[in-house]
Amino acid sequence: MPAELTSVLNTLKTFTVEKALSALVLLVVCLLVIKLVLRVLAKVLERPRFDQRMRKYIFWAARVLLYILAVLIVADSLGIPVSSLLALFSVLGLAVSLAVQDVLGNVAGGLVILFSKPFQIGDYIETDAGSGTVSAIDLTYTQLITVDGLHLMIPNRLLSDGKITNYTQLGTRRIDHTVTASYDDAIADVRAACLQAVAMTPNILDDPAPAVVVTNYGESSIEYHVRCWSKVETYWDTNYALLENIKTCFDRNGITMTYNHLNIHILDNDLEKKKP
Repeated sequence: MPAELTSVLNTLKTFTVEKALSALVLLVVCLLVIKLVLRVLAKVLERPRFDQRMRKYIFWAARVLLYILAVLIVADSLGIPVSSLLALFSVLGLAVSLAVQDVLGNVAGGLVILFSKPFQIGDYIETDAGSGTVSAIDLTYTQLITVDGLHLMIPNRLLSDGKITNYTQLGTRRIDHTVTASYDDAIADVRAACLQAVAMTPNILDDPAPAVVVTNYGESSIEYHVRCWSKVETYWDTNYALLENIKTCFDRNGITMTYNHLNIHILDNDLEKKKP
């Protein structure tokens, strides 16, 4: 049996009624103090900089710590060596931490996410473990709803250690489309057709202004890049609508949208006619 546990058991054998009553009164006082401290803490946590999840976890941690302190104070009044209790708690804590180290890693990652706030509920994020709209942020897992309607739960340690791209936080998102046109079509005409498609597409922002630039001269076509901005909530509808409108405006203005194809030429080589 560990020496710390033996010391605690030996102390318990010397209990008296007076010690028990004194410890009971001290316990009541400690509980009243804990209640008062938690009430003050709850008012402090009502400040706007603390969100609901942060309030919950800070309050829970403070309550656990206060109750541990109360146990140590009462134990000391009973003559139980506090150092022995701390050593015993340390051994138990080490055993538990080794058994649930993955869970503790997720909790640590959850605390990092909680305080750094790389995303909020409702944000669309992309991570190394998956992408989707954040539906819940717990202390151990973050839950996402993917674009194809799947429920994805990602351990927080993977999120805190990896790359996170938040597409929602800034409120706007750029639409990028690459199109090609024939060398026979003037650059100014192609640019005008692309901007015409942008103008007829709803929910495209005027600031930043849309742009059409030449990005490459290919083997059989010129490559253009169409760039414009939209609000996050209308991004996908605007993105697809612009893609359709570009083709419509190309057809309307006689712009040739090139594509890879193979021309086959058949030659009539009648060798029999050439014989003497």
